[in-house]
Amino acid sequence: MAQIVFAAAAPHAPAIVGLFDKAPADSQKVVKDTYAAITRELIAAKPDVLIVFANDHLANSRITFYPDFLIGAGETHRGPHEWFQEWIGCRDYAAKGNPAVAKALFQGMTRRGVRMSLRDENLKFDDNISVPVTMTNLDTTEITLVPVLQNCTVPPFPDAKRCFDVGHALRDFIANDLPADMRVGLFGSGGLSHEPGGVKYYKIDEAFDRRFLELSAGGDHKALLSEMTVERMEEAGIGGTAEVLSWFPVMAAIGERPGRSFGYTGWPSFRCGVGGVIWDLGKEQ
Repeated sequence: MAQIVFAAAAPHAPAIVGLFDKAPADSQKVVKDTYAAITRELIAAKPDVLIVFANDHLANSRITFYPDFLIGAGETHRGPHEWFQEWIGCRDYAAKGNPAVAKALFQGMTRRGVRMSLRDENLKFDDNISVPVTMTNLDTTEITLVPVLQNCTVPPFPDAKRCFDVGHALRDFIANDLPADMRVGLFGSGGLSHEPGGVKYYKIDEAFDRRFLELSAGGDHKALLSEMTVERMEEAGIGGTAEVLSWFPVMAAIGERPGRSFGYTGWPSFRCGVGGVIWDLGKEQ
């Protein structure tokens, strides 16, 4: 069976790129330490493919026909899309795709009762994929990328429990449908607390973020599902905080594993709480 060799999650806030040099030293350290550790362990794990669950921000689908999960099956994933280039402030990239895994994921998840959509063309990537790809320099490696853009914006979107169901199906798909010698990495791109364009635009819910990181790194899925409801996410920041739902399929797929965090910053000008987790796949709770 294929093996999950890497699992991590972190925010993709564009300001951690565009405003990094203006951030206080302690906030810079959190960003540096988090993405440096993710990069180091991703390279060391040597996955053949990295499946990234990220959030779609109304760039790829109409509101009246909005898929909960959209898989990118392109040969190459280029970004950021020109509309977002100046806003994000990151460099251009071209990451290798994996159409075979993307199409197998679509078929395998459908058989397991998880309906996803699939597109062969290059999707319009904003910070969702652009930040993690450029922060880890994924495009300079031989690791292939399969992006899965997740609806956390247009209601009714998948809640925490549904995202866990998706993760359980993902685990079964990896174990039974992919080549036996394939090495798979998983990454959740989204969060933490923020309210884009809302009344809390510069207000970070530090209490939510720290508790979310604690539960995620602790591997206590029962507590995570009990406490981290969509209602609590919306309380922490409408229209943005629910991006953390992209972490849930990753956590469900690996089971109750402990993880490591690399600090936290709620610097207001990032307009998003920042902190990440890498899970230890060698240990079970």
